[in-house]
Amino acid sequence: MGKKGKKEKKGRGAEKTAAKMEKKVSKRSRKEEEDLEALIAHFQTLDAAKTQIVETPCPPPSPRLHASLSAHPEKDELILFGGEYFNGQKTFMYNDLYTYNIRKDAWTRVDIPNPPPRRCAHQAVVLPQGGGQLWAFGGEFASPDGERFFHYKDLWVLHLAAKTWEQVRASGGPSGRSGHRMVAWKRQLVLFGGFHESTRDYIYYNDVYSFNLDTFTWSRLSPSGAGPTPRSGCQMSVTPQGSIVVYGGYSKQRVKKDVDRGTQHSDMFLLQPEDGREGKWVWTRINPAGAKPTPRSGFAVAVTPNHQTLLFGGVCDREEEESLEGDFLNDLHFYDAAKNRWFAAQLKGPKSEKRKRRRGKTTEPESADKQECGGAGAQGPLEVVREVVTEDGTVVTIRQTLAAPGSAGRPPSDEEDSPDNASGPVVGPSPRSNAMLAVKHGRLYLYGGMFEAGDRQVTLGDLYCLDLHKMQEWTALVEMDPGAQEWLEDTDSEEDSSEGESAEGGDEDEDSGESGAEAGGALSGDTCL
Repeated sequence: MGKKGKKEKKGRGAEKTAAKMEKKVSKRSRKEEEDLEALIAHFQTLDAAKTQIVETPCPPPSPRLHASLSAHPEKDELILFGGEYFNGQKTFMYNDLYTYNIRKDAWTRVDIPNPPPRRCAHQAVVLPQGGGQLWAFGGEFASPDGERFFHYKDLWVLHLAAKTWEQVRASGGPSGRSGHRMVAWKRQLVLFGGFHESTRDYIYYNDVYSFNLDTFTWSRLSPSGAGPTPRSGCQMSVTPQGSIVVYGGYSKQRVKKDVDRGTQHSDMFLLQPEDGREGKWVWTRINPAGAKPTPRSGFAVAVTPNHQTLLFGGVCDREEEESLEGDFLNDLHFYDAAKNRWFAAQLKGPKSEKRKRRRGKTTEPESADKQECGGAGAQGPLEVVREVVTEDGTVVTIRQTLAAPGSAGRPPSDEEDSPDNASGPVVGPSPRSNAMLAVKHGRLYLYGGMFEAGDRQVTLGDLYCLDLHKMQEWTALVEMDPGAQEWLEDTDSEEDSSEGESAEGGDEDEDSGESGAEAGGALSGDTCL
């Protein structure tokens, strides 16, 4: 009894400390958030002027990270919403909405009256009811100089059939945050973690909330058992057995004045109803077997048709007291909850054209509507290598593969499908963090993200596809030249004037709907006419 009492007392003490920290952060950030609210309100005034639904065929969206990419539950479409872009001096925030038709390889910008305010690092969940719904919670708005943040605590639903946004107002929900994770579990949205940051302070969360989709009410859950420590950017997905799995994530803590130390978590937990009762939940730590991912942050997550969770890329940080360097990754891992095991993805590679010709095999080109990952292509995979030289002399090599029409859509022959028929190095998306993933018809789609080269941040706007059934090679649907991307050196004089200019310039850019293309540099890919 004595030990249990001490544990409970310790737990209550930790809760009190967290509550005090949250109150401290809230007080310090209130003033700067009030300043940002005026800018957000100004952008909303511009959005309010749009009173009709307008769908415009368009080029691919501008480069960005921390957006949401979701598969439409009924149509052959992907839905891209929000995100951010930084050009070295100015931060651009987005609330634009795009759809990508995977059959036609066509992008459409969809302007809908009264959308959510501009944001990034939110969470979006798609549900099939009512012709399809996209639910979005939270996220953040950054000031043009990228130094101050407003964290949202609002809940929105996009009715996909009617093409209308609706803000759902319900009390008792999570506090404002970004970097949280949210999944659909039965008739609930379950939300975990995230963080809130002001100019001087920050706090990470490990609380759990559920939103009832029938009663439109929030509930804060109090699971028993030892759960994850506070964190953001973790993996969160629903298992075939009805549990919720949480893996990894990132948090930091202040070790001394003006010195923070980050932690890249690699632990895994199950959140499940206790004794089969939905009102009571329990945390359980699990230790999966297999080829586990190396510790990292900024990875992207999606769920396969057979309910495996896949994890792509991210960055492994190496922290010194005065510096932070990162190794960006582009590996792919699968977690099988039924086996409680990690698997490292192994791509077979493209088929050997030489072997087919020697055996007298010929192939007929398929029509465009039968090509697997959309878009046109070349007669065979083409490796594109680019070198980006940054201002400090760092040379970054970007390797990408372009696949082509005809080769993607036909079924493989027996000889072609043999393991010894794979050829050449397998090249896919360049290493990156904070990309967006979605799965549709058994194919994984990857869009955007970022990597760093010296002091430069390169934001990506490329689009890749991988057939998860064949696991042969990535197909590049939208190519991007990072070297053509705008990057402005930060100077003291520009810093002093950036806020006013950015607020005014942001209005003009965003209202025209062309800021992303101008800010993000050149994209290569078919323009949607």
